[in-house]
Amino acid sequence: MVAVVRSLTVLLLAQVLLEGATGLIPEVGRRKYSESGKQTPEHSDSFLNEFELRLLNMFGLGRRPTPSKQAVVPQYMVDLYRMHSANGDHSTKRPKSMGKHAERAASKANTIRSFHHEESMEALASLKGKTTQQFYFNLTSIPNGELISSAELRIYRNQVMGAAIPNNGSASDSAAAAAGFHRINIYEIFGVPGTHGAEPLVRLLDTRLVQDSLSRWESFDVSPAVSQWTSGKGHNHGFMVEVHHPEEREADGEHAQRRSRHVRVSRSLHQDQDSWPQARPLLVTYGHDGRGDAVLHTRGKRQAAPRKQRRKQPHKASCKRHALYVDFSDVGWNEWIVAPPGYHAFYCQGECPFPLADHLNSTNHAIVQTLVNSVNSNIPRACCVPTDLSPISLLYLDEYEKVILKNYQDMVVEGCGCR
Repeated sequence: MVAVVRSLTVLLLAQVLLEGATGLIPEVGRRKYSESGKQTPEHSDSFLNEFELRLLNMFGLGRRPTPSKQAVVPQYMVDLYRMHSANGDHSTKRPKSMGKHAERAASKANTIRSFHHEESMEALASLKGKTTQQFYFNLTSIPNGELISSAELRIYRNQVMGAAIPNNGSASDSAAAAAGFHRINIYEIFGVPGTHGAEPLVRLLDTRLVQDSLSRWESFDVSPAVSQWTSGKGHNHGFMVEVHHPEEREADGEHAQRRSRHVRVSRSLHQDQDSWPQARPLLVTYGHDGRGDAVLHTRGKRQAAPRKQRRKQPHKASCKRHALYVDFSDVGWNEWIVAPPGYHAFYCQGECPFPLADHLNSTNHAIVQTLVNSVNSNIPRACCVPTDLSPISLLYLDEYEKVILKNYQDMVVEGCGCR
């Protein structure tokens, strides 16, 4: 029975997404299509696999993702989905730690990707008054045709217990230590000198003076480096994070190490291992794949059920929108699609009779074709097809277990007509 439901759902998805959702049998509410009592056609596994591959290619995937149980979905990506989703509840406001550069970038992007760093390539060093760490993000899963407009590096820091709370939010470097501040610098690494133990060649990307008394995520603009790496104009050697304590005396080295442990850039500096998966540094890229004009900040129309007609239509089977709910669990896609669990796709079905009424939203060509059909049955009637489509947003894990938030156009039928 499971195989039958999977087979039929794959075919329904194929019709909805690849053929304009024409001619499907309606469902009632969220009831599965297979429960409608209709006979299920038999199809070979190769036929179904071919359809599924076409659907996955439409989503930009070469194969069905099979994420492990250890795959982590950052809460930040979930918040972005709720904020931007055309099919979400719109209740999530912009994350407080979202940088202004990231907010502007999201308004122009249709694809947001997140990356955790490669822990095996960490390099940690503690110097007088500061702690530095080098870490690397593998960005090879970003397609060549995707234009990255912005990128942010997100680092979580805990409150330093016993830190003084300053009277105001500003402090100069000379008074920062006394006021309870420390500085975080983010550098792009250009390369490592041949001399063993020498510091890497770097350039400063972003810097911030932060309060010891607060626990929060910090966002840093690393767009120049990531844009160069993904465009092939620069080599990705990773980032260096420097936690600096202004005016720190050598005798206060232990205090400096205590502060550094509260900036979660390394598992070795992180005390609570259970919360480390969600506290890891996160690189988020904002880009556009060049397909269409829809962007993530544009919230689509709410997918309400079709309204009842106020007056009786002249033909009971006239062209109109019907309910169709696509449940991703029917084909096992819920294993890699984080949200939504499914969506209301709808479809168009019905007659386009002569004469075409105004409510059928017909084109002049359809009116002429229907008129000719009324005197010459060899000419077919106009077809009932979608005339207005809207996008949905998907949050999912790709083949490399990277979490992606992407906007897909023409996924929901908003209106039907005779064409």
